[in-house]
Amino acid sequence: MKITDCTVYLVAVPNRRHHTWASKMTARIGRHAIVRVETDAGITGWGESPAGITWGGAAGRYYGESPETVKHVILDHLLPAVKGMDPRRMGEIHLAMDRSAKGHPYAKAALDMAFYDISGKAYGVPVSTLLGGRHREGIEVAHSLGIMDNDLCVAEAEQAVAEGARTIKCKTGLDPERDVDLVRRLRETLGDEVKIRVDGNEGYRTIWEAVDVTRAQEEYGIFICEQPVAGAEGLAKVAARIDTPVMADESAWTVLDILELHDNDAAACFSCYVTKPGGLYRAKQQADFADNLEIYCDIGGSIELGIGNAANLHLGAALPNAILPSVCPVTKPEGAEGPKIAGIYYLDDIVTEPFRFQDGAVMIPDGPGLGVEVDLAKLEKYSAE
Repeated sequence: MKITDCTVYLVAVPNRRHHTWASKMTARIGRHAIVRVETDAGITGWGESPAGITWGGAAGRYYGESPETVKHVILDHLLPAVKGMDPRRMGEIHLAMDRSAKGHPYAKAALDMAFYDISGKAYGVPVSTLLGGRHREGIEVAHSLGIMDNDLCVAEAEQAVAEGARTIKCKTGLDPERDVDLVRRLRETLGDEVKIRVDGNEGYRTIWEAVDVTRAQEEYGIFICEQPVAGAEGLAKVAARIDTPVMADESAWTVLDILELHDNDAAACFSCYVTKPGGLYRAKQQADFADNLEIYCDIGGSIELGIGNAANLHLGAALPNAILPSVCPVTKPEGAEGPKIAGIYYLDDIVTEPFRFQDGAVMIPDGPGLGVEVDLAKLEKYSAE
């Protein structure tokens, strides 16, 4: 089987509400690159890149990509490097992509997803089987509250919990007083059974500000403090001064980043993405390496649509150390049954069927490959080109 062609669609799906965090206060979510890969066997694979131009690592180590840069890099550099190759030979494909373009992991991840989708369809098995098999059938949803007025946050959290969410994730990092007040109010409103995690997205001005805020939040019961400041050294200084486990996100893109975090005692866990390391192939390597260092993870992302969300879920199913509630959306096309708030960030999707939401978890699709069908009419409807 050989790769013959690739099409990249730019789409913009309507948001349920504006979703922001400390490093992304203006750019919108839902504007993604969608990839369709063709083969000479007649098998088509789909991939997605939720690239964000403001999203990267500390001190310029990694950098933002946009849907437009993803399209350019794929069509002008990556596709010529892999065209004619067998999409099932993932190791060779990644070497070819890495030789053709340094960096650009979000572009590589979109193709990687499509190749795994093709491979699963060719063998008649889900992508999670290709990654080693499932440890779980669903990923517990952490419903994410963007940075917005605390009254709105509390009201949305109440609705999400009423619909079945058992974990709330708070975006923080810009206003210490607001951040402490939000956790206090959520705890008082939601009770002790709901788990609360906080995510500063590198937003706190100093290590000491991050420590003071987190200590105050700990009085109300948080179980994860995610990326309060930039860089592994800064995370290590925060981790040494608080009781809550620190999670690395912007500081955890590659296997080498995991080693740096471990050597600095900087984080107990990290947010494992399909996209940051450059696809499912590299993400599995990163997570397995972390597992050997007794570092656990959630499944992170950039609020993907159905294709990328399916890839995230298959990855999460296959990782023994992916034990944390994760911001995996409850994918739902317009008009479909399912929650209205819990895990819902868009008013529609480009896949044809909703993902099942059960006991606070979004379930992994069961079909071959990624297990999703793409609605071509929706690609045209939401075209952003």
